[in-house]
Amino acid sequence: MNAANLYTQVQSACDSPVQDIERYLPLVKKIAYHLKGRLPDSVFVEDLIQSGVIGLMEAIQKYNPTQGASFETYAGIRIRGAMLDEIRKGDWTPRSVHRKSREVSEAMSNVEARLGREAHDQEVADELGVSLEEYHQILVDTNSAHLLSIDEPEQNELSEDQIMSNTVTPLVELTQSGFQQALASQIDSLPEKEKLVMALYYDEELNLKEIGEILDVSESRVSQIHSQAIKRLRSRLSDWI
Repeated sequence: MNAANLYTQVQSACDSPVQDIERYLPLVKKIAYHLKGRLPDSVFVEDLIQSGVIGLMEAIQKYNPTQGASFETYAGIRIRGAMLDEIRKGDWTPRSVHRKSREVSEAMSNVEARLGREAHDQEVADELGVSLEEYHQILVDTNSAHLLSIDEPEQNELSEDQIMSNTVTPLVELTQSGFQQALASQIDSLPEKEKLVMALYYDEELNLKEIGEILDVSESRVSQIHSQAIKRLRSRLSDWI
């Protein structure tokens, strides 16, 4: 879809005024560039923006202020969801990438259970039977896969309907609260550099390149640290996920 076709679709959308699209376009771009920071080169930010605009149009049409959430919060969920749906349609993550990601998490879990402390890079590489260089490359290769796996609603993130609903049951509320507490505790126990990368990425919403500039390391190294942090959390939270 080119820009002209997208603009025509926006103009023809019933209940989606062009001025509203223009007003919230910076939000679409912000989310697109944030996601792009952890995606492969085969995914173009322009495609994410186009998908995000469609999500924004749907948000404008379907937003109900009586549900309690602000429009920006609701629109952000719809925009992000539209972009992730578009990425999933591309099916750019091979099954082997997901398999390697699970193998790394399992290796970390085995090492930490055996040694009673955090697993170091070389120890995980030895557990996997690969060189340190190969292990670091696996971390980079599998980092992009986390975008889809960690964003799956059935794992550790609420679905849009659950977020927007006022009818969350006490059991669901308790489970969500328990997981959030466990996740916060495990993040706090990460090695300092991994904890810092997680904070800069998720709290400050910096991309990998920006984090690399702050830490004075390459973007590839930041990708390795981020990937390792996610796998460490997955191995420690296996009972929840």
